[in-house]
Amino acid sequence: MNSCYHGAANMAQEKKNLAEASAALARDISEALLRERIVPRFVDSYVIENGRQALQVHASNYRDLLTLLQREALLALAARALELVCSEPQPAGRSKPRPMLRRDAATFRRKFLAALTRQQGWTAGDALEFQSDLQMYEQLIERANFPRRSRKPFEAANHPFVDRCAFLLDSPFMEKARLAASKTLTSLEELAAQMVHPAGAKESSLRTR
Repeated sequence: MNSCYHGAANMAQEKKNLAEASAALARDISEALLRERIVPRFVDSYVIENGRQALQVHASNYRDLLTLLQREALLALAARALELVCSEPQPAGRSKPRPMLRRDAATFRRKFLAALTRQQGWTAGDALEFQSDLQMYEQLIERANFPRRSRKPFEAANHPFVDRCAFLLDSPFMEKARLAASKTLTSLEELAAQMVHPAGAKESSLRTR
């Protein structure tokens, strides 16, 4: 009886830890995306480098564009963060690194999306639409077998964020927009790594200098 009690207590603590970690991750990536101004810098640098000032002429259209791109950035950031947390092998004490258990990954994902919904102030419809788009992102990334490697300056990533953002940003000049979006995707992936593994991201940065 005592062992059953402790087993139940441990499970309750694990669920609490998952809930707290998922809520913290949702908060951190939301705040970091705004703090780092990744999307405004993406658009502003694209406009300057390619002489596309027309994209910023109409203030309302420019604000709408930033809002749409901000959502795409959040999708890409969430997809990568969840991949790092739930799918990639993690240290487990003295045991070999292993991915999160499937049931724990499902719980973490559900609580992460619930926390993100609260933080963004989404309606139920908004939340369902985001979850649907996130699943689409993850399926496309998995289908493309997206490589985790450095890309050449003239090489655009095969990633839904790149194609969707390029179309939203500047569809008449898709290739230029795709290259710019690829650079932004790299920044988002680095940000996700910093949120999930702060110490590891710092060590990786030092090694690449």
